[in-house]
Amino acid sequence: MIEDFFTQLTWLQAIGTTFGVVQVLLARKNNIDNYLFGIVSILISLLVLYQSKLYADIILNLYYLVMSIYGWFFWKFGKEKEETPISYSSKLEHLKALGIVLVCFTGMSYWLRFHTNSDVPLWDAGVSAFAWAGMWLMAKRKMENWIFLNISNAISIPLLIYKELYIYAGLTIFLFIVGTSGYFKWRKIVKAHNGQLASAH
Repeated sequence: MIEDFFTQLTWLQAIGTTFGVVQVLLARKNNIDNYLFGIVSILISLLVLYQSKLYADIILNLYYLVMSIYGWFFWKFGKEKEETPISYSSKLEHLKALGIVLVCFTGMSYWLRFHTNSDVPLWDAGVSAFAWAGMWLMAKRKMENWIFLNISNAISIPLLIYKELYIYAGLTIFLFIVGTSGYFKWRKIVKAHNGQLASAH
């Protein structure tokens, strides 16, 4: 029975990870179908995370699901808007991001400790807290989003290994690498943009 449970989880992780990797690759190519693959990946993740008692990650993935559905509809039917330029966070935005981490961590850890059967409440809350702050910064196209998201990934990798979700741990390592390259890619874009502004003056 236990072997069947782990086999089922392993297969679900493998399928979910495959869809997740395809989603990332399509997103890099600016292909709208990335959202559809992302939605399938998230739905599978929700089942795996529930069985592993990672409830804060479930809430995080429900947010990803809503944003993926919104993103697909906006891309498919919405009007194109001018992109907000990439920039560094101000001191106030840094404080707000740290505030999001603190509020999310406190709220999530309390809920997980006293209202769920989670065996890793602080660990799980930490992953989600930094991810929420990272997503807020990404929506504002701030450089530091990659730092917060990679802190979340760094906390998540040993948690997933502890939960014996080895395939998802592998996917998170892949996302950590993507996040690192994303940071340097954005930094190059900011430098190029600043160079263009300087030459214009």
